[in-house]
Amino acid sequence: MGPNGDDSSMYSGPHRPPLPPPSPSFSLGFNKSTFTYDDLAAATGGFAQANLLGQGGFGYVHKGVLPNGKEVAVKSLKSGSGQGEREFQAEVDIISRVHHRHLVSLVGYCIAGGQRMLVYEFVPNKTLEYHLHGKGLPVMDFPTRLKIALGSAKGLAYLHEDCHPRIIHRDIKAANILIDYNFEAMVADFGLAKLSSDNNTHVSTRVMGTFGYLAPEYASSGKLTEKSDVFSFGVMLLELITGKRPVDARVMDDSLVDWARPLLSQSLEDGNFDELADPLLERNYNPQEMARMVAGAAASIRHSAKKRPKMSQIVRALEGESSLEDLNEGVRPGQSSIYGSSGSSDYSQSSYNADLKKFRQIALTSQEFPSSEYGASSGDSREMTPKHN
Repeated sequence: MGPNGDDSSMYSGPHRPPLPPPSPSFSLGFNKSTFTYDDLAAATGGFAQANLLGQGGFGYVHKGVLPNGKEVAVKSLKSGSGQGEREFQAEVDIISRVHHRHLVSLVGYCIAGGQRMLVYEFVPNKTLEYHLHGKGLPVMDFPTRLKIALGSAKGLAYLHEDCHPRIIHRDIKAANILIDYNFEAMVADFGLAKLSSDNNTHVSTRVMGTFGYLAPEYASSGKLTEKSDVFSFGVMLLELITGKRPVDARVMDDSLVDWARPLLSQSLEDGNFDELADPLLERNYNPQEMARMVAGAAASIRHSAKKRPKMSQIVRALEGESSLEDLNEGVRPGQSSIYGSSGSSDYSQSSYNADLKKFRQIALTSQEFPSSEYGASSGDSREMTPKHN
């Protein structure tokens, strides 16, 4: 393949990014690499189908190898984001400063004509979604599930509480948790929602996030906060606990959250987690550790955003460094149950039900889009359609 982009014959299928006109190199004042389009075409074998890792609302992800042998994941964002080059560079600058062992690192970026590409470190062992729900795979044991929950919680806590400016992920889900060969979790795609959002588009016409993980208040406010991330993380904890997907595509009314709410409360009261726990675990779990995960999930999916804990509180609870009661700050004894806030003045059960109804209308009228194998499917409104098994 030549260096001049004359590799179009290697493209296969509809995933080919448009070949942009030659463009000058852009450089930010920080130590991230800037790549040319030809650099990344060469690294990915011409964005070959064989190197396609995933696709989704934001575009396509291809595996690549840089000339120095470093493996990378190249994410080609859809064109037409409405963002100028300087605005895009400023957002990339923020993301590039984020370093944490449970967050996927940005290696560099490319701006070429209308094309925007992000180059991430390659995490080799697919996603939590793949390992939890993939067909014919070994059952993920409970210690591994707890390790993944804790690692991803630490990464998210860092984004919320240690970054300046703070970063709200906006699309926490099992497909955006990458797994290495030691089964350590790496949170992917943080900041991608801002990089890809069109600031000229009214919020009601572009739905961020993924149905099944989205906090209920988003249907009313159109805003995603760190407490929306906490809710999504709680749904992911429920996946790890139960082995179930967030939404049963065959029965829209039976979301994982709705099914689990009463069981969470009951299991924490009587210490029996058998009805909640993934049957494939065959009761092979530590009850104290399971209680930590269940309490974390219960607190995270409260109706009221204000009553959800911070991610750092969830980290401490999962580590056993704090009592589970610490997750209940601001919730008076006897007020609904450990997970709920029905009856509270700021967000009632009826409001929650009304918002859930709005969500379902959005989901049912949205176009379905393929899921990702590499966290590529974040954020687009078409992601609101529940995935079929």
